Amino acid sequence: MALNSEDGQAEDYLFKIVLIGDSAVGKSNLLARFARDEFYPNSKSTIGVEFQTQKLNIDGKEIKAQIWDTAGQERFRAVTSAYYRGAVGALLVYDISRRQTFDSVGRWLNELHTYSDMNVITVLVGNKSDLKDAREVSAAEGKTLAEAQGLFFMETSALDSSNVAAAFRTVVKEIYGVLKRKVVQSQELNKQDLAWLGNGKTVVLEGKGKSTEATAPQKSWCCGT
Repeated sequence: MALNSEDGQAEDYLFKIVLIGDSAVGKSNLLARFARDEFYPNSKSTIGVEFQTQKLNIDGKEIKAQIWDTAGQERFRAVTSAYYRGAVGALLVYDISRRQTFDSVGRWLNELHTYSDMNVITVLVGNKSDLKDAREVSAAEGKTLAEAQGLFFMETSALDSSNVAAAFRTVVKEIYGVLKRKVVQSQELNKQDLAWLGNGKTVVLEGKGKSTEATAPQKSWCCGT
């Protein structure tokens, strides 16, 4: 992604997005379908961490999304803080045909918020929507939970590719929107600072026993490449 600063220079950004959720909900197949348009019906969980980097065009800007997959670690509760570090987006996946995976959503949210920024853009994904006859969790239940937790919601099928690209695009687009708003806010603050200097006025913020400095809000979740 390229954002032009006031001096005309462009900066590229890389968004780290994590896939979380119980084992065998289809996280790896969602990534395979999105990144390579592939599906593995007999795929087995593996140990390790895998990621794919995809480029998306959002509002005419090219954005790189680095998507991380737990690759089986969740079976052993071995997903650590290092996996979440630097994440700015998450797809929290459950299997609509296995209610227990839906019941685990709260635990995964707690873990996400423990090890990453509370403001991580999160999409709740009800995967395997093609299993209509085996459904145990209704779309209405998923939507209600997402609204209660302040999440986006979407049902997908890695098998027939329904809404897969839309789910990843939604999280990237929302992250980009947050970033763009912060850039605008930062520029407005800089203009206000210049206006104060131009008027010859000084602002002093007094703290108890120490000076207090007002600065523009910055987020560590966006890294340049």
